[in-house]
Amino acid sequence: MSSEVRPEAGVEPVGAAPSRRTVITLASGAGLGAAVLIWLANSNESLTRPGLRAALACWVTVPYVVAGLIAWRRRPDSRLGPLMVTAGFATFINFLIWSESDLLFTLGVAGQFLPPVLFLHVFLAFPSGRLQSRPDRVVVGASYVAAGLTVPALILGAGSPRNVLTVVDASSVTEMLQPLQLAMASGLSLAGVVLLIRRRRRTGRPLRAWLGLLIDSFSLILVMLALLLMAGLFGWTAVQDPIRLATFGAIGVAPIVFLIGLLQAQLGRASVARLVVDLGVNPGPVELQEAVARALRDPSVRLAYWLPEFGSYADIDGREVSLELEPGRSATPIVRDGAPVATLLHDCALSAEPLLLSSVVAATGMAIHNARLQVELRARLEELRGSRVRILSAEQRERRRLERDLHDGAQHRLVALSLELGELRDRVSEDPELAARVDEARDEVTASLAELRDVAHGIHPATVSDHGLGVALESLTTRATVPVQVHGALQDRLPEPVELAAFFLVAEALANITKHAHASSGTVDLTREAGHLVVEVRDDGVGGAATERGTGLRGLADRIEALGGRLRVWSPPGKGTRLRAEIPCA
Repeated sequence: MSSEVRPEAGVEPVGAAPSRRTVITLASGAGLGAAVLIWLANSNESLTRPGLRAALACWVTVPYVVAGLIAWRRRPDSRLGPLMVTAGFATFINFLIWSESDLLFTLGVAGQFLPPVLFLHVFLAFPSGRLQSRPDRVVVGASYVAAGLTVPALILGAGSPRNVLTVVDASSVTEMLQPLQLAMASGLSLAGVVLLIRRRRRTGRPLRAWLGLLIDSFSLILVMLALLLMAGLFGWTAVQDPIRLATFGAIGVAPIVFLIGLLQAQLGRASVARLVVDLGVNPGPVELQEAVARALRDPSVRLAYWLPEFGSYADIDGREVSLELEPGRSATPIVRDGAPVATLLHDCALSAEPLLLSSVVAATGMAIHNARLQVELRARLEELRGSRVRILSAEQRERRRLERDLHDGAQHRLVALSLELGELRDRVSEDPELAARVDEARDEVTASLAELRDVAHGIHPATVSDHGLGVALESLTTRATVPVQVHGALQDRLPEPVELAAFFLVAEALANITKHAHASSGTVDLTREAGHLVVEVRDDGVGGAATERGTGLRGLADRIEALGGRLRVWSPPGKGTRLRAEIPCA
């Protein structure tokens, strides 16, 4: 038997990785660009703190190129690597404004809005390099439009006398374009923050640690970029330099965190060996899921097992689950001998690591098969529990029908017969012997009517349905043969199956007190604890009761367990009996 991972639908085939020559060329270009930046900064006499500015310029350019090249080599099917390389080199262009050459200066001015837009594109396209949603595409597209306004502004004479692209001097127009660009760029950066926050909240699950840190750094960078752009828009010259320094410092953090994530992914492959050790103890479904989550370094991992007999997937508790994916989630089917065994639900970032997924799935092998057998057993138990609930509901409907039939049929006829005997008694009052016989018949009808009402009440206590558990218990305890006190009051009505189960428990307990316990008193306590109705019935009788003896308590235990609760009995000989039922009622 063999296990395999089938690529999820919609994933494009693996693309071509950059050749070594391409990597060396681009890396050399990044190094040369850094050297040029350092030379430009130190040769520009008007530039303050040239060393710090050159260091920050290298900090926001070189890491993106390096991280992008590594990502491109390791994940050629993702566009994120080439996009990061592009962002790094585009940022180089921005610093050409330090050059004394008018042409290079103009080129630097033309690209001044391009780095923020590319950073926004990188952050929203993570991890696949593709913009996944329409809002993402709208925000990024609008950002490129805002950046592109620089070219017509230069043609219309924006910038300075060093602008070599000036065709016509329309300074009044260009004075409006730059504030518009700053406003658009800052607003779109904040829109990117909103999209990132929505994306993270929408998942509703724990992210991989490095992934959460990376997305948080994306949001922080976009906020700081927006502040920097606002400083230029509103002329906050006093705080512009500190904001620029802080922003540049934050921008360089993102690729570092990204590289740490890549390193952790590499370590994740090494953790497959630990997974093999963990699987050696034949883990159950819970332990297997935890072991796979550790190996993949993704705490949100869930295993859904295919159960052919049920024709559906089930979670580790045997409950049916849907494979409809939330945003940010991916599914990796696990197949053995051409048939589905399970599906691995995980963070979509893991889809970029097919080798790691393949290794983990291959390592699970027989463990997944064994775990599926346990899940199937749990599913059967869950189905059995559902069957018990359905049987209980059907029984209750039948009880209600019988009670209604007795009430509307036999009881009404007996009442009518009693009334007719009353009229007959008035007519034969002159015959004492006949009158006595009518009185006896009328008493028998009255007794039969009382017994029939008791039977109907035992079949289905209408008082519970009509007035609630509290009123029904008061009526029940007043008819008890020994004094019974009820402690605790329920403020709200509970689901009818819960109230009926509690009523039948108290009724059976009081019947046992009367028939077997020889008790002198009893108590009933009602409380609500942690979403459960807790019912306790105690007496001071002879004890010795057990759910295994007879059908009364056993039937009550079945009824309560069918509702997800439990019944416990303490009945030491000579020390009374205590029943405690805990019934979910939340």
